[in-house]
Amino acid sequence: MKFFKKNLIIAFSLLAVAGCKKLDIAPTDRFSDLTFWTVDVNVNSALNNNYSLLYNSSLYFEPEALSDNAYSPSGDLNLIASGNATSLTAKFAGDWASYYKTIKSVNIFLENVDQNKTLPAATIARMKAENQFMRAFALFNLSKWYGDVPLPDHDLTPEEAQVIPRTSKAAVSDYIIAQLEAAIPNLPSKDQLPASENGRITKGAALALQMRTLLYQGNKMNEVVAVCEKLINNQAVYGTYSLTSNYSALFSDPATNKTNSESILSLQYVPTVRTWQNFWDFAPRTVGGRVSAMAPTQELVNDYIMLNGKGINEAGSGYVESNPYINRDPRLTATVVYDRYTWVNPNNTTKTIYIKPGSDPVQPGLDEYSPGSQSASATGYYWRKYFDPIALSSFVSGNNLHLFRYAEVLLTYAEAKNALGQMDATIWAKTIGALRARAGFTDPAALSFPSGDLTAVIRRERRAELAMEGLRTDDIRRWRVAELTMNGFAHGAKFATDQNVDGGYIRTQQRKFNPQRDYLWAIPSSELSLNKNLTQNPGY
Repeated sequence: MKFFKKNLIIAFSLLAVAGCKKLDIAPTDRFSDLTFWTVDVNVNSALNNNYSLLYNSSLYFEPEALSDNAYSPSGDLNLIASGNATSLTAKFAGDWASYYKTIKSVNIFLENVDQNKTLPAATIARMKAENQFMRAFALFNLSKWYGDVPLPDHDLTPEEAQVIPRTSKAAVSDYIIAQLEAAIPNLPSKDQLPASENGRITKGAALALQMRTLLYQGNKMNEVVAVCEKLINNQAVYGTYSLTSNYSALFSDPATNKTNSESILSLQYVPTVRTWQNFWDFAPRTVGGRVSAMAPTQELVNDYIMLNGKGINEAGSGYVESNPYINRDPRLTATVVYDRYTWVNPNNTTKTIYIKPGSDPVQPGLDEYSPGSQSASATGYYWRKYFDPIALSSFVSGNNLHLFRYAEVLLTYAEAKNALGQMDATIWAKTIGALRARAGFTDPAALSFPSGDLTAVIRRERRAELAMEGLRTDDIRRWRVAELTMNGFAHGAKFATDQNVDGGYIRTQQRKFNPQRDYLWAIPSSELSLNKNLTQNPGY
């Protein structure tokens, strides 16, 4: 009996020792944490997964409805734009979770990829740099919306995640810049990318994110200029970029959209493989749209200048209110569908879009403005920009969405030079003048360097060029003008029943913006309950 007990004790001891050793021995019949990263295909799959987490079409388009560019009747977008959001608003929690999911996946990649010993060192270094960009982009968006945010620079344990505090927005921005600086040497230039790698992160993309991060800080215009000049003047190192010849083609022509000289970084979509469908709820119903979930505002339409370079309210502009869409910036027609718009179909046939109530020869007029309609546009306008002529049924599109393009570099350069008092005819010609010439302006009055305060001119140009690309909300917030643009009614076309109210322009939504609160989003209440070291933003 004693012998048996003695042997049993020895057996249990050996089993315990063996059990401890087994914790460090990888299974031979499946991948484990110890073997996953040693396989090249797994590393590439993990990288591709992180690219898929970078951004999505909803994050891209929805901010337009949180600005004076567009109105949406949809749930949280309506709630936020009308000033009625709280810390329980689902979009605040959803976007927060999306960005931190990206950061966690990136941190896991960065902490484990060095286990791979078969991929070339330069390949590993490049993959790390791409992931540094992805983490920086997620942190940029988090700090843009929420201000001070937790900064996980490694994969947090569950215990760490419950106590990590907020890091100041300024420190987060400094971290972003430093991470991008570290990444740039290990990234290729655009010119070094083979066609099969179109859409991967490059030196130019890292510089563009640096540029945007610095610009949004507001007080670093010298640094903004320096980064822009790298992209403009040092293309042998950072990649060759230029404006494409056709503005509309960038978004709607499948060939130009996929491969062009202007895109610095785009979300890559592939028909039937990875697609987006938002346009189904942007387009007129008579050409296949479903409902109008986000419609352009009259305020956006009003900011498109005349072909002679004057704003519609300037003396000598030639603007005619009863025929408002003629002789306007060609980007208006490339972006917004208005009454009697000539819609060009994929087969080059055309269709007139009737929006004015009672004007469609075929009744009921599906696109006509109708107060209280659940399907037709609430503003009397629809979107054309990003129309995909080869989209699948219900506007399922494989066209890319441009995150950074060279036009933004030129606009940012103009803004920074003007803020420093350095704008002149030469800078104007290579920035605003070049953008207008590409858009189709020919009148010397529109192309030549104007006199006077250029701030409003440059801001209006930025709005017209970048409409529907998700940047207008950022601009009005960083310029600290949101309390002016987002208080009062958002308007639609001149189709209101009472022509004596607001000049007959549709009152679409009454908006409220509290400058003491609404420049930041609420930290989601669910996060506050999980992490007692988090604090709430003022006013929530």
